[in-house]
Formats: sequence, structure tokens, C-alpha cells
Amino acid sequence: MPFDYKKEFSEFYLPAKKPSIIKIPAMNFVAVSGKGNPNEEGGEYKKAMELLYGISFTIKMSKMALKKDPNAWQIPNYFDYVVPPLEGLWWQENVDGIDYTRKDEFSWISMIRLPDFVTKDIFDWAKEEATNKKKIDFSKAQFFHFEEGLCVQCLHVGSYDSEPETINEMKNFANSQGYEEDFSEERFHHEIYLSDPRKVAAERLRTVIRHPVKKK
Repeated sequence: MPFDYKKEFSEFYLPAKKPSIIKIPAMNFVAVSGKGNPNEEGGEYKKAMELLYGISFTIKMSKMALKKDPNAWQIPNYFDYVVPPLEGLWWQENVDGIDYTRKDEFSWISMIRLPDFVTKDIFDWAKEEATNKKKIDFSKAQFFHFEEGLCVQCLHVGSYDSEPETINEMKNFANSQGYEEDFSEERFHHEIYLSDPRKVAAERLRTVIRHPVKKK
């Protein structure tokens, strides 16, 4: 069976609907940075998805080369896996967290986790391979090392615009446990998307929300 990060690391990807404090270790991602409303048709965010999934599936499907040619090069230490869910770091100038009424002012880093066997050299190979196969510019896709550290997180069920209610619950819980939010230029509002909004009704969307915290 392919390795499934959501199942193997359920504490990171499948939290309860009640907030909890958790320490997130360092991980590597394919990432694309941008600005603007994610709902804009033809906008930067929509274009970023093509780059993220293009590289993610180039790595995952590299195993198929061996079926065509037993002597084909294979990524060292490769194992079959399920591509992890899409994630996003979000922020706005002079705002702690995010303001959902000002989506045009979003800055974001969209990202998908990379398996541990993917080094920077392997990432660069996948980037070149995807460019040659798909004939599009992958230059905005970056190898992103991110160590998130101490956070409060919670599973939000519902539309993205209804997230503030869950965020307020998270903040109150963190305060009750002796923590406070700790946003900075390196620590952001973080979302992990467990549902596809093209296929799931807004009221049933499942999103992990994570905020950085520190001891008071």
C-alpha cells in the first residue's frame, strides 16, 4: 500500500474539532509564493496549483519509468506514496492572522509536502522534468524548508469564510492553556485542505487551521 501521510501522521493532518496544542517538526515542501484573492479566475493562486501538482506528480510517477525501461534512472530511496494535501500560509500587511473581508490583500505561500527522500537535487531534477514534459514555466516553484514549531490547531468544518469562529475558539483555548498567538515574518496563519471545494459543498469542507503560539 502507498504510504499515506494523512494516516501515518494523523496528529498533523486529522486533528479533532476541538483545539489542541502541538509541536510541528521541520518538513520540506514544493512551494509557490504569490499575492491576491485566491478566488480570482486566472489569478496567481490558480496558476500556482498547476505548478505544485505538476512537480508533486512528476516525483510520484517517476516509478513508471522503470516499467518502460528496467534500466531507467530511479530516485534513490524512493517509496510509493499518496501525494499529501494542499496547504497554505496566509498573511496581510499590518494584520495579526488574516482579515477575510480583504482577500485582495492576501500574501500567501501555497505548498505540498515532499517525501523525505526528496533532496534539493531531486527537486531540481523534477522541476526540469516537469518543464520539459508540460512545456510551461516552473521557475516559481521552490524547494521550501519549513519548521513551524509550537502551534494551536483545530479541524474546521464549513466554508472558508466561517473560519473566524473556529479561530476565536482556538485563541481562547490557547489562552486558557497559558499560550498566546505568535505571528511574525516567519510564522503565519496556516491551512491544510482536506476537501476539494470543486466537489464538496461549502458547509462540509474540512480544513485544518493552525496558528503559531508561544508561552505567555
